[in-house]
Amino acid sequence: MSGKSRRVLLKIIIRGKTYTLDLSYLGENWGAPFIITFMIILMICAYLLACGNEFAANMLAVYAYYFLVVGVVLQLICYIKYGGKD
Repeated sequence: MSGKSRRVLLKIIIRGKTYTLDLSYLGENWGAPFIITFMIILMICAYLLACGNEFAANMLAVYAYYFLVVGVVLQLICYIKYGGKD
C-alpha cells in the first residue's frame, strides 16, 4: 500500500498470558478472514463427521467451500492490486 499503514493490534489475555495479534495484515489481505473462516468451519465439519452427524457435516462443508472460493478470489485481487510488482 502507498503511504504509511496504521498498525491495528488486538491484545488477548488468557490465564495471565498476553497474546498480541496484528490485525493490519487483514487490511492488506482481504481474503484472509474468509480463508481462516473456511479452516475453522472445516474443523467443525470433521468434528461433526466424527460424531456421526454426516448430513450436517456435508451441509457445512458446502458453506466452507464458498468461503474458500471468496477468500481465494479476494487474495488474487489483492495480489494484483498490491503485490503484483517486484
